[in-house]
Amino acid sequence: MTIPEIRYAKSGDVHLAYQVVGPGPRDLVLVPGWVSHLEYEWEEPYFSRFLRRLASFSRLILLDRRGTGLSDRLSALPSLEERMDDLRAVMDAVGSPRAAICGISEGGPVAMMFAATYPERVSALVLCATFVRLTRTSDYPLGVPPAVFEAFIERMRESWGRGATVDGFAPSLAGDVRFRETWARMERCAVSPAGFHALDAHRQRNGRPGDSIGDPRADARRAPVG
Repeated sequence: MTIPEIRYAKSGDVHLAYQVVGPGPRDLVLVPGWVSHLEYEWEEPYFSRFLRRLASFSRLILLDRRGTGLSDRLSALPSLEERMDDLRAVMDAVGSPRAAICGISEGGPVAMMFAATYPERVSALVLCATFVRLTRTSDYPLGVPPAVFEAFIERMRESWGRGATVDGFAPSLAGDVRFRETWARMERCAVSPAGFHALDAHRQRNGRPGDSIGDPRADARRAPVG
């Protein structure tokens, strides 16, 4: 299929790749997880079908977050606030005053913070497979045991670019050779091994993503969203 046009929005000094697909009538911003690549998403049949269904009832706004995909690579690690403000920059670029925000995986904390900071620009907040934090602590027993999670991260470090992360992210497709090959290409296109290490360092530095939201998140519970 034809890949929708890639455009760029400016957020500070960073160029953010984005696409706009679908007739509307409502705007929907899809905030990707840890890594993404806009062109790959349309070339992969499973994911492109998902995007086409979203675009069938909305004006779908897609982006590669800073540091990944077709957006600018970074020399410094972005804060949660900077990543959140990237959504504002893309929405401004496409002329979207208000949209439903869907955060997937690590995109969830970004989406939550945007809703807390700009409730007047959020018609709905959708969270998919996201988290407060990934690893278990004394005050967060729902997390993954640290040893299990670190073993998974170490495997990612050693195998990045070869599609091994399918086993963790899409286990039902682990036996699909074609999908594993395309997933490996997505890994290589989305971020380099050096970029992978930088993103992992960012994960370790941030700790619990939800903690960074602070008081504005409490305001969002009181603010009308919708």
